[in-house]
Amino acid sequence: MELSDYFSGEKLLEKYGISSIGSWYADSADEAISKAKKGPIVMKVISGKALHKSKSGLVMLNLRTDDEIRSAFRKLSEKAKALKPYRVIVQRMSKGGIELIIGGKTDPQFGKVILLGLGGIYVEALKDVVIRVCPINAQDAEKMIGSLKSGGVISSGSDPKLLAGLLVKVSKLLQSTDLKELDLNPVIIRKDGYDIADIRILK
Repeated sequence: MELSDYFSGEKLLEKYGISSIGSWYADSADEAISKAKKGPIVMKVISGKALHKSKSGLVMLNLRTDDEIRSAFRKLSEKAKALKPYRVIVQRMSKGGIELIIGGKTDPQFGKVILLGLGGIYVEALKDVVIRVCPINAQDAEKMIGSLKSGGVISSGSDPKLLAGLLVKVSKLLQSTDLKELDLNPVIIRKDGYDIADIRILK
């Protein structure tokens, strides 16, 4: 799977009962505007050459008006010229919550492993992550959450059982596929649900 093939990643997640935030390709500002009728949107550039979209200024949030969307599309397209081939994706804006990273990879020594930690800009800054060998069950997942320095914050701002269930689903996905790497960052989790706002898969 190509890194830029975002929707193949969405379909793979759906196969294991994991829902991602609503996303669509937009080849023009007008297409992006048509998706913003039900609320604010996010626009981002998807390219195999851009692994850190936020750091590269390739994500624009909370776009509401036609003028904001046209301006954002123009700026993103300009920045993405050096990243061809690329696509612009439109997503609905998340309701907010705690940003996590959930990922996994095939380790040469241990096989499939799963990772949980604070996501978004905090991954590298705080390095508050925990890794376990797959498979994991609900109890293992709850222990992963509790072992984080930020575990108390995560539990108080979300539904720990919901998060544990999501971790178990990701573990099953990792074990059942030949993926080299999976990176869901950020996963925005709340007490009433979660949004997976970005997907990176490497085969």
